[in-house]
Amino acid sequence: MQSFDYTLGCVGGLHARPAGAIVSAAKRFSSDILIRKLSPDGAKEADAKRLISLMSLGARKGDTITFFINGPDEREAAERLHSVCRESVG
Repeated sequence: MQSFDYTLGCVGGLHARPAGAIVSAAKRFSSDILIRKLSPDGAKEADAKRLISLMSLGARKGDTITFFINGPDEREAAERLHSVCRESVG
């Protein structure tokens, strides 16, 4: 299993465009990809391959999200998703 944290720097947080970039990248891999956001109310989790699921996290600028990647191409998926975050999410 691969995992990494990413703190959102985009003013709009995880809105449709950056979420769509993450979903597009995630769908290229066969590994399972879960994104978790911790909040005072507990943790919320989303399937990184489903736009509605990802946007339901309500992640905003300054929030940290954690990616959990498990499967045969997990290393490549983690590298690509981290790159997408830097390019699209700020």
